[in-house]
Amino acid sequence: MKLIAVGDNVTDCYLDEGIYYPGGNAVNVAVDCKRDGAEKVNYIGVFGNDDRADYIRACMEEEGVTCERSRKVFAPTCQPGVKINEEGDRIFVGGIRDTCQHLFSIRLQREDLEVIKEYDICHTSCYSNLEYDLETLSRVCKVSFDFSDEHDDDYMKRVCPFVTYAFFSGSDMSEEEIHALAKKAAGYGTKIIGITRGSKGSVFYDGTEFYTQGICKVDVVDAMGAGDAFIAAFLRHYADNKDMKEALSYAAERAAYACTYAGGFGHPHKA
Repeated sequence: MKLIAVGDNVTDCYLDEGIYYPGGNAVNVAVDCKRDGAEKVNYIGVFGNDDRADYIRACMEEEGVTCERSRKVFAPTCQPGVKINEEGDRIFVGGIRDTCQHLFSIRLQREDLEVIKEYDICHTSCYSNLEYDLETLSRVCKVSFDFSDEHDDDYMKRVCPFVTYAFFSGSDMSEEEIHALAKKAAGYGTKIIGITRGSKGSVFYDGTEFYTQGICKVDVVDAMGAGDAFIAAFLRHYADNKDMKEALSYAAERAAYACTYAGGFGHPHKA
């Protein structure tokens, strides 16, 4: 299985420790997918022109993820502040706003699409400002999209028709609400819908059947990136084997493991 991720890169700044970690949904999924055994993983994003951007890219390349079609701009890297509560859950406390993540967005060119079509899946998200390119993107590659907690009906109508794999965050949703959301996304054209619920596990829908998956219990150090690890593991396993139950079990194991170390995928750096 070959995956390319298009979208955000940030440094998650752990304020109490004075440390930052490379991250961002697209970056995390790319690195985790490579760790999970994907044959080839690539990333396209907008990097800033500071040391943090250089560090993110160096960490990705160390993990075996290539970035050759990425852009570099004269702006600082996005630096969300993070605090961790007693349960290991992250609490974002904001950061500077005039960053490459806020000021610039990817506009896919013909040369990008020539690269993307070599991959089985392109992963992106609501953080990547790629909505206007999804129709074009879906013509050359299967699209995986992380909606996070974006459940707005107009937004779903705009995005779902071009998405093969959709992921939502639904920790506060009832089972009835989860089933309704999954069926709505399927009705708009998405093939596989996954709704992660934190400590409650996940619910998936393939247009015909619902599947539930519990969590694997571990001593939680930091839940940062666990959802991204789940997505990456599911995509890697399901793309190769098309077995929903096995893919969900594997994804739960990898998400649990991601909770046993700090940061999205490790690589701490002194702030």
